[in-house]
Amino acid sequence: MKIRRISVPVVLLSTLLGSTAQAQIYRCVDASGHKEYTDRKKGSHCVALDLPDPVIAAPPKREGQPRPRPATSAAAATPAPAPSAFPRVDSAEQKARDADRRQILTDELNAEMTKLGELRREFNNGEPERRGDERNYAKYQERVANLKTSIARSEQNVEALKREIANIR
Repeated sequence: MKIRRISVPVVLLSTLLGSTAQAQIYRCVDASGHKEYTDRKKGSHCVALDLPDPVIAAPPKREGQPRPRPATSAAAATPAPAPSAFPRVDSAEQKARDADRRQILTDELNAEMTKLGELRREFNNGEPERRGDERNYAKYQERVANLKTSIARSEQNVEALKREIANIR
């Protein structure tokens, strides 16, 4: 008698995929503790597995609507087709919108660059002037640290705005 050994992933996959996997599956454990999955009961050391029914019923079809298809990795990667009633923008209107967007981003870039210049001037190469309300040196150090983070954030904003402007067609 020939013994068939089946791996766990193969058993589970076969139970989920096909109608040929409708047979009962058994887990047999021998005296040394080795597990074997098979479709034949070989003795009292085999236990029938209670696996879910592999057949999944399709949702009922509604009249006038196609049956929804399950999402797969390929289907999820491709965008859904645009409906015919979806509003379209002609190229002249899109160019005007892009020009408006470019102007808004340019204005934001100029404002951010002005702010960055003021922060750098106040920072004074890491040695800003002490104010009268900063008698405590810790307060001065806190203001210097805040200036450093503000400068770094402002530089990141400038770079992001430049990238955004470069992406406009």
